[in-house]
Amino acid sequence: MMKSRTVQVLLILAILSFLLIHFHFLPCSNNAPTEEKTSPVHILILSSWRSGSSFTGQIFSQHPSVFYLMEPAWHVWVTMYQNSAKVLHMAVRDLVRSVFLCDMSVFDAYMSSQKKKSDLFQWETSRALCSPPACDSFSRSDIITAGNCRTICAKYPFSKVEEACKTYSHVAIKEVRFFDLKVLYPLLTDPSLNLRIIHLVRDPRAVFRSREKTMADLKRDSNIVVGSQRTEGEMGPYNTMQVICKSHVEIYKAGRQAIPSFLKDRYLLVRYEDIVRDPLARAAQMYRFADLHFTPELQKWVHNITHGKGQGVRAFDIGSRDALRVSQAWRKTLPFQKIEKVQNVCKDAMDLLGYRLVQSEEEQKNMSLDLLFAQNSF
Repeated sequence: MMKSRTVQVLLILAILSFLLIHFHFLPCSNNAPTEEKTSPVHILILSSWRSGSSFTGQIFSQHPSVFYLMEPAWHVWVTMYQNSAKVLHMAVRDLVRSVFLCDMSVFDAYMSSQKKKSDLFQWETSRALCSPPACDSFSRSDIITAGNCRTICAKYPFSKVEEACKTYSHVAIKEVRFFDLKVLYPLLTDPSLNLRIIHLVRDPRAVFRSREKTMADLKRDSNIVVGSQRTEGEMGPYNTMQVICKSHVEIYKAGRQAIPSFLKDRYLLVRYEDIVRDPLARAAQMYRFADLHFTPELQKWVHNITHGKGQGVRAFDIGSRDALRVSQAWRKTLPFQKIEKVQNVCKDAMDLLGYRLVQSEEEQKNMSLDLLFAQNSF
């Protein structure tokens, strides 16, 4: 009897000891200070061709906290060019989501199995792919030109793209291949993403003039946007502009006028003309929106890149230029007859986004810059 009681006492003591360890020591361990890992910020610069998006992308690319890719969906459109933009929306969205999550295996469907980092479209425009760990020749704090990067950093394996992406607090993508904000709703509600959208627009007359100079480069994209038959003839360029302008209207309305709760504080409309009129203020605004610090080095770069003497002749050229003058070049080079046609097919977009219509050739030449905007800014 005594032996049985002793066993019971020992059993009770063992249980109490276990409970004491479980409820006392383990909570102490859980309450120990730990380093909190912040969730990455994902930034999508949503725009259309020839709208100043390459320059705007560079504002983010040159930031030392940002991993940036320029138009990764180019690979989708090149591979699946027989389809319409609407059909390709889902494939583009899936690729963009994977890139935001630094899963670069998504490119396996669109690139050779022997791919290198330099096979990625416009890879050299990404400072992150021109500095460690993607390239050891520059520092991560350097301002790096595409030309220097292309020369020095090309011969690295494709695996470096994913490796580099995972070391940054922000992932930014510039994309011109979305025509409907609603397509992005699954990304905006995805708990694994912290997505913010910068919707960049530009005066349709300036876009049209710039597209005229790069028509051959944009032919395949235009065919996907409106169909090859509608890109032919005199009205072809205007048909494309009509679709582009309509998409900007729909994106704006979805982002600003009928805002779902998950879009609150995650959509920012920016006009390219406002950027070039006050580059430092607009860059600061976009950085605040993305939770990024505007360093003195970046402020100097933004000022210098927009106050040079260059003309910005080449497609995707982001060298130093007189950005304000270049943005208004259409006023002297685009015939009034073409201006009227662009205004006709893009009237809704111009009204909504605050661009004033020009009523005559004389007004085109003499109207002051401020009067070209029905609204000064957003």
